[in-house]
Amino acid sequence: MKIEIVKNNVVLVNPSNKNFEIHPLWLRERAKTDNLVDKHNDQRLYDPSQLDQNLKIKKASMSNGHLNIEFTDGIKFEYEVDSLLYEIDRKEPLDKIIFWDSKLNKKPTAIYKKDIFETKAMYDLLQNFYKYGFVIFKNVPTEDNYIVEFANSVGTIRPTNFGESFSVKSVPKPNDLAYTSIALTPHTDNPYRKPIPCIQLLHCIENEVKGGFSTLVDGFAVAEHLRKNYKDIFKILTKTKVRFRFVDKTIILENWGELIELDENNKVKQVRYSTRLDYVPALEKNDLKLFYEARKLIADLYASSKFEIKFKLEKGDLLMMDNHRLLHGRTSYDVSEGKRYLKGCYIDHDSTEGKLRHLERKFGLKWKK
Repeated sequence: MKIEIVKNNVVLVNPSNKNFEIHPLWLRERAKTDNLVDKHNDQRLYDPSQLDQNLKIKKASMSNGHLNIEFTDGIKFEYEVDSLLYEIDRKEPLDKIIFWDSKLNKKPTAIYKKDIFETKAMYDLLQNFYKYGFVIFKNVPTEDNYIVEFANSVGTIRPTNFGESFSVKSVPKPNDLAYTSIALTPHTDNPYRKPIPCIQLLHCIENEVKGGFSTLVDGFAVAEHLRKNYKDIFKILTKTKVRFRFVDKTIILENWGELIELDENNKVKQVRYSTRLDYVPALEKNDLKLFYEARKLIADLYASSKFEIKFKLEKGDLLMMDNHRLLHGRTSYDVSEGKRYLKGCYIDHDSTEGKLRHLERKFGLKWKK
């Protein structure tokens, strides 16, 4: 794409030759002179809805990658053409995601360093996080609640009724099966919350047992497999809202959602799955028959050797995973063999996306293709 000036109008020229004129108000809203935006925070000092609806471009010229415009209200501004094209062409700073299965040869991994959060390496790690849905940091300090400092260096922790952070270890009277030593089948966390936590961090403080292996499944890859090979099953899993419910002595949490949720472009937006917590609605018998068949198939795929990877978190490992995309689980372990102790917490997608945009700007990577 490129921008051209045609008779004082700014026109976006597409490779498909479907060109269109950029509206003067759209450009005017992006003018950033000192009297229009606050220099400290880039926020507007005026209400753009009150601009003259008949605003036009008085003069326009191009020079050295810049678009110079004077509007009929007297405002003049010099735009970076690349910045305008970036906003029009690429609305998210994320590289294309990669669907994976058990053949994933190399897990996205990084050696942790204290100053990593403001480096180009962190930008690359966050891109890997969005490509694969997870990343593993090695050699993270094993102080008991260091995960809080780590998480707040990426974004901001989202507290839940489990606290700002939580301890994943076997306890006598657990209010969640995560706090036992039994095997956990593939699941997403907290599907009963509004909204559902986006990203989970798990930091291994101790792991002395032979079992207790971590498992991961790319829920998006499974969804696309179903879309391609089982169209009716894919459809009912994207149309049926299931109730998820959590109960303990102090709270009851409920939320409804599809096992596979699509966005407005029919792309997979989120997967939900937790057989400990789901309650299927009372649909018509034939619909339920198909839904139960669909749930059985997706359960088998999630637990299959085709899609699941298995590995052991070592002391100092920190796993960061997308709870809207990945399912995670655990093999059983024997508490008599030693300690297995993980610390966990949640952060939201805006945390990592905001960090990614910041690093993109800091290292001049804004228009990287």
